[in-house]
Amino acid sequence: MQRYILEDQRHILPFNEPASLLTIGTKPLKLHHEELFLKRFEEHLDLGRPLRSRDDLYVVQGEALVYRDSLWFDDEFLDFFLRHALAGKQACRAAIPADDPAFRTYTLPLASGFESSYDDAGNAIVLLDLWYFPQGFTDDIVPIVIPSDAEEMGFYSVPDFMTMEQGSLTHYAPARAVISVESWVHVYFASIIFGLFGRASRFDRHVKQHNFLSLKLLWRAVMEQKHLLSTSEVVKVGRNTTIHPTAVITGPASIGDNCNIGAGVFLDNCTIGDNVTIDDGCTLMMSSVASGCFLPFRASLYLTSVMENTIIAQNTCLQMCAIGRNSFVGAGNTFTDFNLVEQKPIRAANIYGELEEVGQVVLGSAVGHNCRIGSGMVIFPGRMIESDVVLVATPGRRVIGRSIAFEESDHHFVGGGSSTHQR
Repeated sequence: MQRYILEDQRHILPFNEPASLLTIGTKPLKLHHEELFLKRFEEHLDLGRPLRSRDDLYVVQGEALVYRDSLWFDDEFLDFFLRHALAGKQACRAAIPADDPAFRTYTLPLASGFESSYDDAGNAIVLLDLWYFPQGFTDDIVPIVIPSDAEEMGFYSVPDFMTMEQGSLTHYAPARAVISVESWVHVYFASIIFGLFGRASRFDRHVKQHNFLSLKLLWRAVMEQKHLLSTSEVVKVGRNTTIHPTAVITGPASIGDNCNIGAGVFLDNCTIGDNVTIDDGCTLMMSSVASGCFLPFRASLYLTSVMENTIIAQNTCLQMCAIGRNSFVGAGNTFTDFNLVEQKPIRAANIYGELEEVGQVVLGSAVGHNCRIGSGMVIFPGRMIESDVVLVATPGRRVIGRSIAFEESDHHFVGGGSSTHQR
């Protein structure tokens, strides 16, 4: 079987690189695709010539899979598509129901890479750039509609003014997930909502459906003298990782190799990469931290995705944010996630830099790659700090009320800064 990649070269703000190079969770999207297909086909999947647009599909020959490299999907979504595609033995294209609550809430906002259509029953569907051709390209393509089967999960109750009078703050945790990465918001949705919430939902469903697993968890808890969600059955720890006895870790969670978890650390439903240091008193809830990161004491992450080799300094609080690689976020910074004056959905930039409502009443901000952010600043919701920006707190600027472009970086105004900190 051949594998053809439809390359999306558009740059994602504020990271200034294609989606395929961005880290979703703890892995670059390109590597995520490689691992998914290697798991399914081992070495029996040859790589065809790259495609630039849908108009190039005519070059597809033989039995082939075609996908856009900015399209993130999980293993469960791919499994559903492949099972139905291979069983049908005809050219097909993945699609999602337009009214599916999870896809409507997270996949469709800020996205421009989809096509609208209808199924045989007249229901609105959205076509994705994921195809299967049993005998080369043909125009006769049928959609395979893949539901998310999401369940609504509430993680705490809040006053009505923060939820637009819905009564509680909830997310839709999918059994199968897909998203077109065209904004930093999609990085956040894919990493946290579809990644971590989805994992927790699938785990809960699995436990409810399998009594033997419930007994196994209980036995582990008794043997290890731990809470059910803190046992080795639920918390996966890599090689040469050191965890202080006073740290509290609840799963499902995954911690990579060569990590150091300090005293008093609290981790809840997190994914941690390799070579990560999380020092004393840090709190991470439903967050992902990629390899090589360093969190000094009392740093706090809440529903936040951090890419590789980034430092989140002490007493800094990040809520519902996406942070790029090789960046430094100084001590005592607060990234807010709620509009204080007008309680309405927050706006964020799409791939063209235009602001659109995301449909989320609480949402943080984004920091690009190779940024240097000083101490003691407050960043408003939905803002972006572009890659390679240096920000120094001054008496006149401690509140970041709008997005910061590279041209506004403070290093331009310091002697020698332009040469030492290039774009």
